[in-house]
Amino acid sequence: MSQKINVAVAGAAGRMGREVVKMVLEDPELQLVAAIATSAGPVDAGTLVGKPNTGVIVTSDLAEALAACKADVLVDFTNPKSAMPHTEIALAYGVRPVMGTTGFTPEQIEQLDKQCRDQGIGGLIAPNFSIGAILMMKFSAMAAKYFPHVEIIEYHGDQKLDAPSGTSIKTAEWIAEARQEIRQGNPNEEEVIEGARGGYYNGFRIHSVRLPGVFAQQEVVFGAFGQTLKIRHDSHDRAGYMPGVNTAIKKIMSVTGMVYGFEHFLD
Repeated sequence: MSQKINVAVAGAAGRMGREVVKMVLEDPELQLVAAIATSAGPVDAGTLVGKPNTGVIVTSDLAEALAACKADVLVDFTNPKSAMPHTEIALAYGVRPVMGTTGFTPEQIEQLDKQCRDQGIGGLIAPNFSIGAILMMKFSAMAAKYFPHVEIIEYHGDQKLDAPSGTSIKTAEWIAEARQEIRQGNPNEEEVIEGARGGYYNGFRIHSVRLPGVFAQQEVVFGAFGQTLKIRHDSHDRAGYMPGVNTAIKKIMSVTGMVYGFEHFLD
């Protein structure tokens, strides 16, 4: 059997982080070496990793954890404010970042790509690890060639901090690559309430819904004379992202540079 991949998980106390910890513990090819709970308050190792006295480093300090363990990969599901500093800390320790946290600018991604290449290691920034979500984005880009009039509506719970979501931005980027920029809507339209038409991107609009009780959903609506086309993806359980995270952990070991988008890891 090949050597196990040592994995550190940032945001281990969060809902996504707990799923990652569980997935890593259940995979014989992976070894959990650190669980970083970035929220304030005492950290209970048994609660986080489910197995007390496992030798897993449990702390609220990412740099402290990476200095004390021999992690190969950092999986991060924290928050947009932590995304860039956590990635830079990982690279400083020669650890490959797999970032499920969004909020990176194109300039930051370019900067991180250079840092990865200087280190001779790989990293991944993935707005979405769901295979279904990737297909939704791919199908939307295909449709945009024939239905250039489009709007995106994305739904998340009210605890999501960034708007629009990383998934909707990635979808918009794919659509923009597939169609010429055209400004949609009536040229004389007027927003009676500012923001009612949504965020503007490359001629079309993105609408972000944030409500309690809502899980991750996205709908891409195309309109043409006499017809509409809707492409929608709904996530019902965080466990649905774990096969993608697992694949990313294993494939990042043979990558150099910062990759933007999980779709690059799919066959």
